[in-house]
Amino acid sequence: MFRVHPNLDGKSRFRRGGKILILMSVPLALLLAQTNEDSKNLIAIGAAVAGVIAIVAFVGLLIHAVICYFISSWLGKVPAAHRKMEPGLVWLLMIPCFPVVWNFFVFLRVPESFKSYFDAQGRTDVGDCGRGIGLAYAICFVCAFVPVVNYLAGPASLVLLILCLVKFNELKNKAS
Repeated sequence: MFRVHPNLDGKSRFRRGGKILILMSVPLALLLAQTNEDSKNLIAIGAAVAGVIAIVAFVGLLIHAVICYFISSWLGKVPAAHRKMEPGLVWLLMIPCFPVVWNFFVFLRVPESFKSYFDAQGRTDVGDCGRGIGLAYAICFVCAFVPVVNYLAGPASLVLLILCLVKFNELKNKAS
């Protein structure tokens, strides 16, 4: 047990075992300081990781917005009488989780719109206007959320998306 005994100068000092307490508190203070330094490092690392994730998410959203803009503008080139959906509805792809379902509408109706336009002109050289590629993309996009299957479906959906966008751009150029 520690007792505090006042000295003649008015300062309190430990009596019996005070030196042991001081000697034990120094390593404890160093351990706490080291832990505090480690936690500062962990906080810094966590902040850096969060920053990288935020930048990647922002770039991903930006790319997604550019894709929506392109598809919307290409659909806008089709006369209103032949459109199977309005160009503004393409922007619904920006809603989180909604593209799982909405891809089936967008990537099937955009080719159907082009097909209707070209059929009205009597052009048969356009084929199905990318409807098969769009359907394959929508299916691969859904499969990319299934564990293990995502290793194949994820890259396949990216390739099919690029093929779809290239096909839509070609169709837009043919429509002009």
